[in-house]
Amino acid sequence: MNELKKAYISIGSNLGNRLQNLQNALFRLDAQVGKITAISKVYESEAWGFEANDFLNACVTLETYLTPEEVLLKILSIEKMLGRERFLEKGYESRIIDIDIIYYGNEVVQTDRLTVPHPKLQDRKFVLMPLAEIAPQFYHPILKKDTRNLLQECRDKGLVRKTQHKLYTSKKELFSNLSFMAIEGNIGAGKTTLAQKIAEDFNGKLVLERFADNPFLPKFYEDQGRYAFPLEMSFLADRYQQFTDDTSQFDLFKNFMVSDYDIYKSLIFAQVTLQKDEFNLYRKLFKLMYREVQKPRLYVYLYQSTDRLLKNIKKRGRAYEQSIEAAYLDKINKGYFEFFKSYPEQNTLVIDVGDLDFVENPTDYNTIIDKIQDFALELTF
Repeated sequence: MNELKKAYISIGSNLGNRLQNLQNALFRLDAQVGKITAISKVYESEAWGFEANDFLNACVTLETYLTPEEVLLKILSIEKMLGRERFLEKGYESRIIDIDIIYYGNEVVQTDRLTVPHPKLQDRKFVLMPLAEIAPQFYHPILKKDTRNLLQECRDKGLVRKTQHKLYTSKKELFSNLSFMAIEGNIGAGKTTLAQKIAEDFNGKLVLERFADNPFLPKFYEDQGRYAFPLEMSFLADRYQQFTDDTSQFDLFKNFMVSDYDIYKSLIFAQVTLQKDEFNLYRKLFKLMYREVQKPRLYVYLYQSTDRLLKNIKKRGRAYEQSIEAAYLDKINKGYFEFFKSYPEQNTLVIDVGDLDFVENPTDYNTIIDKIQDFALELTF
C-alpha cells in the first residue's frame, strides 16, 4: 500500500452557481481522492490573466494514499463530471470548476501532464490567501519559503476578498449544520420513507408522526362531517406533545433532527376539514401552541400530482385511506402552498417527485439529496 500523503488542493469557479460548484467538487474529492481535513474560507477574486466574471476560490487539505498521477486522474474525472472539459480549453477562460494540485507532501513532480508544486502558485494571491489559512508554515520544497512569506512577496495586484460563504467536507456535515429538517407532503407523497432514508444515511435523529393509533382516523374517512373536529383536536394534542418532547431531547449520537411532519400541518388539514366556526376556535388554540414549538431550519415539501397520490395510497393498502377522494387531496395541496406564501421565512424547498422513484432508484434518491444539499448550502452563510 502507498504511504499516506497530505496534499493541498486549490478549487475555483466563475460560471453558474459558483458556491455549489465548489461544494460539489469538495464532496467528490472527499469521496474519491482522500479525506479532507481542512477547508479555507471562500474568497472572491478577479479573473487572473483574462477578462471574465469573478471567481470564488478556496484551498483544502486532504490525506490520500493515491500517487500524484492518480490524484490528477481523479481530479480530471471530477471536473468532467461537473461539466468541465480541460482539453477543449486554450489559454485562460471561464470554467465551471477548476481543481489544481498545489502541493503533494514535500515531493517535486515533473512530468508531461503534471508539475508539483504548482508552478504559478507563488504568483497567485487568490491561491496564497486561502492556502495561508490552512498551511501558513508549509515550506515550498523548491523556493524554500513558507506560505506566509510567499504571500508577503507576491506581486499579484488583483483584488481578493474573503467572503462569508462556508464549505463542508461532507453532506453529513452540511445537514448537521441545519440542526432540524422537516420533510412534508400530502397523503401518500413519500415523506416518511424519505425522512427514514435521510436519517439513516446522514446520522439524523428521526422524528416520525404517530398517527396510526388515532381512534378517530378510520371513523373520519367514513363520516368526515361528524368526526372532523375531534380528529383534528386529537391530532393537534398528540402532535404538540410528541413534537415538543422529541425536538427538545438532544441526542448526543446524532448530527441533526429530521422529521416526516411539521406541526403546522395541523392547521392546514383543519382548514380543509372543519366548518368555519370550528376552524376559528381551533385556530386560536393552535396559535398558542405553535409559538412554543421548534421551527425547522429547512422545510422540504414533496409534491406529487393527485393521480399519483391516489395510486400510492392504493398501493400501500391502508384500509381506512382507500375512500380518500381526489378533491380532498387537491385541497390539502392548495393549503400547503398557501402556507408557503404566507410564511416565506420558512425556507421551503418544493421538490416535484412525480417522476422520481427514490425508493427503488438510487439515482432518483441522489437527485433529491442534491436538491436539498444545494438549497441547504444557501441557508448556511
